[in-house]
Amino acid sequence: MELAQVRLLVSDFAACYRFYADVLGLKPQSGAVDGPYEKFSPHTGSAGIALQDRAMMAELLGELAGTAVGHRSLVVLRVEDLDAYCERVTERGATLLQGPSAMTDRMRVAHLKDPEGNLVELQEWLLLRG
Repeated sequence: MELAQVRLLVSDFAACYRFYADVLGLKPQSGAVDGPYEKFSPHTGSAGIALQDRAMMAELLGELAGTAVGHRSLVVLRVEDLDAYCERVTERGATLLQGPSAMTDRMRVAHLKDPEGNLVELQEWLLLRG
């Protein structure tokens, strides 16, 4: 078994596309700005995040037709220099909810939300600094 991606069901596809591509700087696979699907990849590693139009999935799974409430996901991205990355994404329009700050003696984190309210955690692994 192989994890192919984590897929987020979103209502405002274009706003989420811009957030993951333009604000977070992830690479879109096809450039499908208006959806209904797009996969994003970081510059390193093999994991990916995908966006799926919620209404399209509701056609298959009727229970998704209602409005999403509460936090249903937490996307985690590892970055090398948390302070510099946070500065770049706030310049591009992101609003940090918390951090950058220490989570443990081994990790620093910052948190923000995408346009749909999905939580995004940015991590800097201090053990990798050597």
